[in-house]
Amino acid sequence: MTRTPVQVSKTKAALADNVEGYQTVNFKDAGNRSRDHYKSSMAKARFRARQLLLPLVRWETPRLAWIQQHTRSKFLDDYFALTANLGTHTFFVIMLPMPFWLGYAHLGRGLVYVLAAGVLISGMMKDFFCLPRPLSPPLHRITMSGSAALEYGFPSTHTTNAVSAALMILYIARENLDFISPFSLLLLRILMWIYMGSIVLGRIYCGMHGFLDVIGGAILGALIFYLRWTFADAIDQFITRPGPLAPCVITPIVLILVRIHPEPVDPCPCFEDGVAFAGVVLGVDMALWHGWGTPFMTAAPYPGNIPYNYAESGIAKSFGRVAFGIVAIFVWRAVMKKTLHAVLPPLFRLIEKIGLSMPREFFLKASEYHKVPSSIPDSTLVGAREIPSLIHNITRMRSDSVGPQSPADMYETIAYREERQRRKSLEIQNDTAHTAETNDGMDELDEDELFLQIPKPRVQYDVEVITKLIVYTGIGWIAVEGCSWAFYQLGF
Repeated sequence: MTRTPVQVSKTKAALADNVEGYQTVNFKDAGNRSRDHYKSSMAKARFRARQLLLPLVRWETPRLAWIQQHTRSKFLDDYFALTANLGTHTFFVIMLPMPFWLGYAHLGRGLVYVLAAGVLISGMMKDFFCLPRPLSPPLHRITMSGSAALEYGFPSTHTTNAVSAALMILYIARENLDFISPFSLLLLRILMWIYMGSIVLGRIYCGMHGFLDVIGGAILGALIFYLRWTFADAIDQFITRPGPLAPCVITPIVLILVRIHPEPVDPCPCFEDGVAFAGVVLGVDMALWHGWGTPFMTAAPYPGNIPYNYAESGIAKSFGRVAFGIVAIFVWRAVMKKTLHAVLPPLFRLIEKIGLSMPREFFLKASEYHKVPSSIPDSTLVGAREIPSLIHNITRMRSDSVGPQSPADMYETIAYREERQRRKSLEIQNDTAHTAETNDGMDELDEDELFLQIPKPRVQYDVEVITKLIVYTGIGWIAVEGCSWAFYQLGF
């Protein structure tokens, strides 16, 4: 029987020896066969849905490998790896405040809604289906992101975000034809199509996604844009109505969305990214509800617009707005993250004692650790001290890797080999003249060695969920109402 490590244990036995530092999770080998890994961890209906789509993913792999083999070049490697950064969560979190600060709150709110919905829904779908990315080898993974390969494949969040964001920008541009020349509109359309094409085709070229992933992501992105376009006015009117109804409705909805996120079978960062964007939506909506109609946040031309006129502000004040806003966001994030990681564990231990805790997979309960390390990275938005390494990663361009990069990759690799061995056995039984092929060297020991080569996911702490929700809610509020008040007071 082929031995493979099982999913990360929920107990302290699966944790690294020292949970007080920035540590990783150990994989334990309990002798489970890979084909039972997902079946034993998923509900029957969920597993059947996965099994229905899995053959499509496996059917795509040799065809994707052929495409990659016949199209690769150094220029395309660098181009698609670089443009993939334009579809990451970090890029959008950094860029989303800009429309608010520069007088385009309507565009900013539209992008916040479609991108948050894209990250939330695609993340839920990924963790529900647990479908692997195209197999490597034969594919090469060309990327500048270390966390992207840790996610499941279907649907592509990059594609979802690219399609919904591009459609939203084009829609807002068409709404403002009085201020945009025909040539500028044509140029914008060309740029948006190049942007969408670069992200979608790049996902396939870089070996990160298959046809099913990008088609599903594109359909999801278009649907999300359509829903925002259809209900935008109704949502804005509901939020800006007098009284406490809006926060009393929106806050529980956000909390419910966080709670109902499916539990992944393997460690996956989709949940963390979804929590972050849910917080941003909550913060932006609360800022609009509380601040619209004030001198520093007007109701015209759209609710919650921050007054801005480039002719009056000029380049200096415009730059001052952006610089102040970025610094405010990073300071808030650094201070609150450290504070909440110190304050929340005792509260969580008390909640756990009275039986009200609702722990998630792969998150260590507060009763099982003393304190949260200060060096925990953020998969959604890099910290200030991480910016130099981010710039270094961009300057060194892309990495080209072959082989499994996550537990999900490894289980799919083993499942593929088991299926290949099963077919060979059937061929031998049906053809007595056929001799068995030699072993490809990937025996039980090789599989264990491959698992050891996979970067182990770090230990995650239960307080990180509520910390991320509070921090990113604050980021959304600061980017809108907080900065609008500061700009008004500072004369920006």
